[in-house]
Amino acid sequence: MKRRAVLGAGAAALGAAGLGWSLLTPKRPGKLLHSRAPLPRPFEARLTIPPVLSGEEITQREAELSILPGLTTRAWTYNGSFPGPTVVTRSGRAATVTHRNQLPEPVVVHLHGGHTPAGSDGYPIDLIMPEAGAAGGAMHHDMATMTGDMTVGSRTYRYPMQQRAATLWYHDHRMGFTGPAVYRGLAGFHLVRDDEEDALPLPTGDRELPLMITDRAFEADGSFRYPSGDSEYMNGILGDVILVNGLPWPVHEVDPARYRLRLLNASNARRYRLELDPQPPGGNAFIQIGSDGGLLARPIVHDTLELAPAERFDVVVDFARYKPGAEVRLIDRDNGNVMRFDVKGPKSKDPSVVPPVLSTTAEPLPPPKRSRTFRFGQGRDGTWRINDLDYRPGRALARPRLGEVEHWRFVTDFHHPIHLHLNHFQVISRNANEPGPYDHGWKDTVDLRASEAVEIAVRFTDYTGTFMLHCHNLEHEDMAMMADFVVEGAP
Repeated sequence: MKRRAVLGAGAAALGAAGLGWSLLTPKRPGKLLHSRAPLPRPFEARLTIPPVLSGEEITQREAELSILPGLTTRAWTYNGSFPGPTVVTRSGRAATVTHRNQLPEPVVVHLHGGHTPAGSDGYPIDLIMPEAGAAGGAMHHDMATMTGDMTVGSRTYRYPMQQRAATLWYHDHRMGFTGPAVYRGLAGFHLVRDDEEDALPLPTGDRELPLMITDRAFEADGSFRYPSGDSEYMNGILGDVILVNGLPWPVHEVDPARYRLRLLNASNARRYRLELDPQPPGGNAFIQIGSDGGLLARPIVHDTLELAPAERFDVVVDFARYKPGAEVRLIDRDNGNVMRFDVKGPKSKDPSVVPPVLSTTAEPLPPPKRSRTFRFGQGRDGTWRINDLDYRPGRALARPRLGEVEHWRFVTDFHHPIHLHLNHFQVISRNANEPGPYDHGWKDTVDLRASEAVEIAVRFTDYTGTFMLHCHNLEHEDMAMMADFVVEGAP
């Protein structure tokens, strides 16, 4: 811990001098955790698509899942599955989701990317306590003395859905315990649809695939292996098994046609550099049509996609560029296989098109009323901090006004994915230069590399109250790399 504190101080000095923190630290955060169970062979499991939620209630409960061949994995789940059921809502139509807690510990639910009132945002001490009769109920990190708006048994979250169509996701957000809770299975998709997106001739139906990418390690009996309290893994936990929609290195048969892939990095700490292998003739494998906050103004092509934890990329892949019978792997350039697409059947008419203009609702925000700087670093005690402060519920580091635009500058000594609650933002610069190739569109999470500075523009709209800014490396988040901000009423 002392050595890490020294490295943190050295990184700050190097950053001030314009040198690279990467000289002293690994290029990517996290420490690999090896499974004790035999690893399955890739491409034997068939990809499954999470079921769509029927009704407005989700029960959080333990369930036995078949993830590794011949073993069962006891998981924390939403409605008994991992990922949980996909919630589908429509822009402009208010929705409610009631969560019942039949788990042995308290939970909190955050709709990641949701434009949501403070009372339904998933503040980390707004606990849902276990139902009467649920086993256990032990508190973690003395949570019994740190509860906010606590309920017992269930809580109804209210989502006005005054936002664009987008790929959102919901997950646990309990203070000091987000990492292990999400690792155990508490994550699911939430898709928002609207008229603007429906009018586009994009791939739909079976050719629209939500893909949640995670990494896990397993004990010999098939249970999830998570080293709680081990300071060796304070920089993040990396598993040695890649799961897509909860299955190891799955395979999926596709037609020779365009497919829409809603890619979500739901890993605790792992970043992915995704490519298709082989690349299609001529390259430009991925046509990006959307980001965290929905459609881009115009499509952008990539050969490689870099996803930090919590980021979403909405892309179209044209499998008609491959010959029938081709086996196309989705790989992580740094770690190998993710999944495989098997191109089957003869080419047939494909009605989908990626138009040159996707959206007219992504105009730049006007000049700001105020600028603020947030420094992400490590304290002398080894904890992760923002502006040299440990997280303390109720201590606001900013008080923006409702309706105003602000510029927020994020500066880091290490690699952090930074997530802002309440409103999506636009990246306006990276290291005082143009935004990077993956910064386009409306974002709620931005990837900061070591010794980088990123400036964003954000307008705070609709809701006053307390919201959060934090690192979405979940081990960093659990070690206090969070901050409150309070949106105040217009003057």
